[in-house]
Amino acid sequence: MKHRKLTAEEILQSKKSIAEIKKQKRMPIYVVVDNIRSLYNVGSIFRTSDGAMVEKIYLCGMTGMPPRREITKTSLGACDVVPWEYRENAASIVKELKEQGVQIVTLELTDPPNHYAKTEFDYPVALVVGHEINGVSDEVMALSDISISIPMLGLANSLNVATAYGIAVYQILNKYQNPNNKNA
Repeated sequence: MKHRKLTAEEILQSKKSIAEIKKQKRMPIYVVVDNIRSLYNVGSIFRTSDGAMVEKIYLCGMTGMPPRREITKTSLGACDVVPWEYRENAASIVKELKEQGVQIVTLELTDPPNHYAKTEFDYPVALVVGHEINGVSDEVMALSDISISIPMLGLANSLNVATAYGIAVYQILNKYQNPNNKNA
């Protein structure tokens, strides 16, 4: 089957308005951003969170927050539609979410590793991503229900945090939308 590339005008015409997006039902996925230093990574996480319709983003610790030029540029407007909140301490929001029955999933290199695509999730889920070098804080790791990782087959030991977040959140979304598909 041959596919025709959509024009920029067709793509713009198919987009929903900000008001329509704000009324849309969100997925039962929360995001906890634990000390991410790059504003571009934060913007990318917002943009991906918009695409996945996550419930809410919690920006924690040293993580920058909108409005910042770098975040706004990378997020392409997602900061205006994705609900978010700043919290000084990631562990405190993780504790609150756990008390509400939210499964805490950290995206981190662990021993033994849990392959992100082979993991089952209990919704609602909070996906925690951490600092570009130091990862998720030890305090948050201790509160985590499960940790997932993305296999690295080459020289590098990890992906960029925003890239890894995108892979993981879409896997979590896919499993939510296709609960009976064991290959999801």
